[in-house]
Amino acid sequence: MADNKTTLYQHGTLALLVPGLLDGTLKMADLLAHGDTGIGTGEGLDGELIILDGTPYQIDSNGRVNLVSANFMMPFANSHFADYTPLMHVDQITRPTLQRRITSKVASANTFYSLKITGTFTNMETRAVPKSGQPYQSLAKTAANQSHFIRETVTGTLLSYYSPQVFDGAAVAGFHSHFLADDHDFGGHILGFDQVTGDVSFQQFDTLEQHLPTTNTAYMGHDFTQDDILGDIHQAE
Repeated sequence: MADNKTTLYQHGTLALLVPGLLDGTLKMADLLAHGDTGIGTGEGLDGELIILDGTPYQIDSNGRVNLVSANFMMPFANSHFADYTPLMHVDQITRPTLQRRITSKVASANTFYSLKITGTFTNMETRAVPKSGQPYQSLAKTAANQSHFIRETVTGTLLSYYSPQVFDGAAVAGFHSHFLADDHDFGGHILGFDQVTGDVSFQQFDTLEQHLPTTNTAYMGHDFTQDDILGDIHQAE
């Protein structure tokens, strides 16, 4: 499995978070069997996860960066085995310009891919959501309690997954990005940044391995036709 560098593994879907199906249905140890790199969230939307070089970190709602145990449970996560190719160096480039340059250069709008950007970012703004318990509220209500963090200048790693428009709902169409500072004292789900100077690398996938929580009663019995899946995902993301 470690030789499979063109498969993106996804447990759960963003759609199942919309009505508040936030039970942890996968252990971190099982996610790491499918990759050494990834992002996700914990049971009850417990913070923001980023996996780099096989080590999983959680940025909690207090802004702390915590190492994650093998038994940490998740309702949603992505992972893959890193095999990035250098794409370009950028110097004081804004986020919108960066995304336009990347999408033009990689020409991969209709497939999944990952980006890893290492460098120095200005006015990096992130978020993390505090863990909620049962009975869970909807994604929109739970995410409304998110904490915001900002750093004027920070050096670290941006890890992003791009999902094509046709998969909007299973994932969020476009870029879904998390961040971890090199000194491990800042990170989270990226809301925005002004500029970055650093190196951009790229990895394309030709296969999405979608894993669903079929042993979870709440998921198996839920009627998603009653949910505003895309509206709530775009509002939360």
